[in-house]
This record gives sequence, structure tokens and C-alpha cells, in this order.
Amino acid sequence: MLKKLDIYIIKKFLGSFGFTMLLFTIISVAIDFSTKVEKFIEKDCTVSEIIFDYYFNFIWYINGLLIPLYVLIAVIFFTSRLAFNSEFISILNAGVSYRRIMRPYLIAAGLIVFSHLFANHVLIPHGNKVRLDFEHKYIWTHSDEMKKRDIHMFLDPETKVFIRHYRQHEKYASDLRLEKYRDGELIEYIKCKKANWIGPPNKWQLEDYEIRRFEGLNEGFVLGAREKLDTTLNITPEDFIRYKNQMEMMDTPDMREFIKREKSRGIGNTQIYNVEISQRTAEPFSTFILALLGLSIASRKVRGGIGLHLAIGIALGAIYVFLSKFAETFAVNLDISPVYSIWIPNLVYFFITLYTIRKAQK
Repeated sequence: MLKKLDIYIIKKFLGSFGFTMLLFTIISVAIDFSTKVEKFIEKDCTVSEIIFDYYFNFIWYINGLLIPLYVLIAVIFFTSRLAFNSEFISILNAGVSYRRIMRPYLIAAGLIVFSHLFANHVLIPHGNKVRLDFEHKYIWTHSDEMKKRDIHMFLDPETKVFIRHYRQHEKYASDLRLEKYRDGELIEYIKCKKANWIGPPNKWQLEDYEIRRFEGLNEGFVLGAREKLDTTLNITPEDFIRYKNQMEMMDTPDMREFIKREKSRGIGNTQIYNVEISQRTAEPFSTFILALLGLSIASRKVRGGIGLHLAIGIALGAIYVFLSKFAETFAVNLDISPVYSIWIPNLVYFFITLYTIRKAQK
């Protein structure tokens, strides 16, 4: 059962958190709008698209990145006021243990953590899809990356394709070679000078083609010089396009399926996507640690008051963000499990929090 003390602290916690989030949201939107307003004027985009397609989802995105920092600042802000008004001393003198005081902080942090987990894994990626589509259409019109030359991939475990060159605007592949295997033996070989994309589902038209089929020692040969052949290949033009922020546009179930498909096709390194999934879980759980860290720092009444506590909190928050980005880069570039590297900042701050709690005024 929640006591009056729990309800009082939880209200203070969530109220300060909401105020902090609102303040930083206004600042973020103002800065972003000032950098993109010229693009909005130049491009043929409506006010409705700017507000609902872009900024509505931009707010979710930017807050998703900064929620742990908001929690640390909010906890330090309202806890410092409690300490400055001698409320903490009164609570301790009433016989309430420091561990008991931590309970409402963990409850409020838990509400934020579970909301943040849902937002990171499902809600924000869906919003990013709309936001980034808007950016690619009106702002960063040349931000897509193409796999254009010497493309190797598996269409399925026993079908391999090679493409010498792919042209995005014309939607055709040149010098396509398709190899089909059965139990490790080549059974069909298709080669063509040009493969034109016709449309879904996976329809292509082959020009200047030749087909070879193998059955033991027997070989079948079809030559289509200067002829066209409509066929179906398990590949689409989207498989050649990679947006720089593509992983931000996929929710976690879609990303896991994407990783599985990329591995089956033997395409590139999927480490960055595994890191993103781990990051989406590690960041929300840091809220528990930062909430207790803010409590242990701000619960002591000091001469500097709220200003000193906020300065310490912002410095610790900035260091945490730096460690998180360092761990992310470390995990992407080295062949180690992202679960270990991404959780390093949380582990470091966990021990810092244990130390500050032991030293806190009780």
C-alpha cells in the first residue's frame, strides 16, 4: 500500500519530470525549427505535414533519447528543494529509513522505465518512419546510400545472385548472374546483360539472357540473345537501398526479422542492428540508477543549494551520455557481444550510485 509519503514524493517526481521534459522539448523544437525553416519554405510541404508528420514524431524521438537525463535533473531539482526546506531532515527524524525513502523513487522511475521500453521498441520507431520519410522527401533528399556495384547476396539458402551494377532511377541491374544449388551442386545458371524491374510481386524482365540447367552429366541450354524473358526473383529495388537512419525506422520485431533475413542472404555486417536493440533496452533501465544517484546527491542540505546539485547532476548526465555513445561505437566496430558493451555505462554508474548512497546523509 502506498503511504502519504510515497504519494507525495511520486507526485513531486513525476511533476518535475514532466516540467523538465516540456522545457527541453520547447528548446529542442525551437533549435531544430531555426535550422530547417529555410527548407520548409523552399520545399512544397504543407503546415499539416510539418506539424503532424515531422514535429509530432520529432518530439517523441528527441525525448526518447534524453529521458534518463530528464529523470536525473528532475530528481535532483525536487529533492534539493526538499532538502533545502529541511523536509528530508524531518522525514529522517521521524524514523523513516533511507531505504524506505528510496521506495517511491523506484516506483516513479519504474513507471517511466516501462513506458520508455514500450516507446523505444515500438512507438518511436513507427514515428521515426513517418518523420524520416518527411526528411528524405523534403530536407535530406540525397541521404540514401546505394549498394551499386559488385553486389553479392543469397536470395535463399540455395540461390545466389551477383549483380555488376544497379541503377536506382532506371531500376535495372546490369550483368546479372543467378546460381541455384541443390545439396551443394549447381543445378541452374542464369545470366543476362540487363534485368529490368517490372513491379510487385518481385517481377523482373531479363534481356540478352542465357540459361543452363544441369542434371548429372546432362546439360540443358537456352539462349535468348536479343530476347526478353519475364520471371520472378526474390529481390526488389528496396534491397539495394540503405537509408543512413534505416534502423531507427524499424520496431524491434521487424529489426530482428531484418537481421535474420540479412544473415540468410550473406549481406554485410548486422552488428549495428544488434547494438541498436540492446541500446533500446539498456537506456530505459538506466533510469532506475540515475534516479537513485540523483536522490543520493541532492538529499544532503548544502550551502550551494539547488544550483550546486543541478551543476553536479548535469555534469554526471553529460558523462553518462558520453559513455553511452562511446560504448555504442565500441560495440559496433569490434566483434563483441553488444549486450556486454552497451551495458557498461549502466554498470559503471551502478557502482557510483552504490558509493553515493553509502555516503548519503541518513
